[in-house]
Amino acid sequence: MENFKDTQDRYSKYVMPTYAPKMLFTRGQGSRLWDADGNEYLDFATGIAVCNLGHCHPGVTRAVQEQAEKLVHVSNLYMNEVMPKLAEKLVTNCFDGVVFFCNSGAEANECLTKLARKYGNATGRNEIISMNDSFHGRTLATLAETGRAKYRKGFEPDTPGFSQVPFNDFEALKNAVTDKTCAVLLEPVQGEGGIIPADVEYLKKVRALCDEKDILLLFDEVQCGCGRIGTRFAWQSFGVEPDAFGMAKALANGLPMGAVIAKRKFANVLTVGMHASTFGGTALVSAAALAVQEAFDKENVLENCREMGAYLREKLTEISKPYSFVKGVRGMGLMIGVVLDREAATLSGLCLKQNLVTLTAGECVLRLLPPLNITRAEADEAVEKIAKAMAELNKTL
Repeated sequence: MENFKDTQDRYSKYVMPTYAPKMLFTRGQGSRLWDADGNEYLDFATGIAVCNLGHCHPGVTRAVQEQAEKLVHVSNLYMNEVMPKLAEKLVTNCFDGVVFFCNSGAEANECLTKLARKYGNATGRNEIISMNDSFHGRTLATLAETGRAKYRKGFEPDTPGFSQVPFNDFEALKNAVTDKTCAVLLEPVQGEGGIIPADVEYLKKVRALCDEKDILLLFDEVQCGCGRIGTRFAWQSFGVEPDAFGMAKALANGLPMGAVIAKRKFANVLTVGMHASTFGGTALVSAAALAVQEAFDKENVLENCREMGAYLREKLTEISKPYSFVKGVRGMGLMIGVVLDREAATLSGLCLKQNLVTLTAGECVLRLLPPLNITRAEADEAVEKIAKAMAELNKTL
């Protein structure tokens, strides 16, 4: 096994510097990671909400191994037997519809955009309204949809046809709709923007407005979906059905996969030759994603997510009380944000010194995305580490 220095040197010499990784992890199991020196960490980042079942989940691992010995890829010019089984499983647990498979969240959101524009252009409508503080991807179109200007800096001009309004502000959205609007795109829980859930009544009003205006309601569930907030699909936590939604990240628990589910009435908006993905829905990745869905069925994952999410938010609120720099704890399921009055990177770094891997969001939010099957003992361990990190931060103030 190579050491940290050897790997870092190769990164510096051969990898485009779009990231600045400071650690080398070499092994994972469940909610644990180990670095090149054998140090053990509790993982409350899960690869940015990707390994929702933890690392090397036995069911997923077994499915990948078995499928890799039979068939990996033939392209979508031909059928494989696994992809339609996965599509059936997803739709059976959703609303009646059809699925398009791709490789990432940005691609899923691109598909949503093309679906909306193809539908809307029939009546001269092709503009999409998204939300301030949203994040929808790094492609040029999804950057234009993203409501955080810092991600677009340097990549001007913005792709036309997109505008943003404040999240959870129905009047602002209503006033922004024009005769050119074909869709509204939003995250049921904003991730990069700071772990901000939508208001249920707001979503209901948005749904009614879209119905009235014949506008597509599109959800980006790339981060908040796939069980992350305690239901198989995020929209189910709010009781508001979108016309179509995109997901990715945790869909195949670490293998690259994205998908869009569109209601049956929109099944023929995109037809042969209008949209495609060479690697979308390969037999290998579909097998992994099907194993994830089977784990939801058999392993009490969603119930555990809801229970442990409530427990963690309660405990985090308790340990935060002595510190004025903590402004609150928010989130749904196991998508949790500790809101600070300063940048969260320092606290996240102090958590890492306690061998707890965390993330930040919206600059001032410590973002916690543990596996959905964590135990209460692991939740308590994380709370203890965060409490120590908060105490260390407080000493510097």
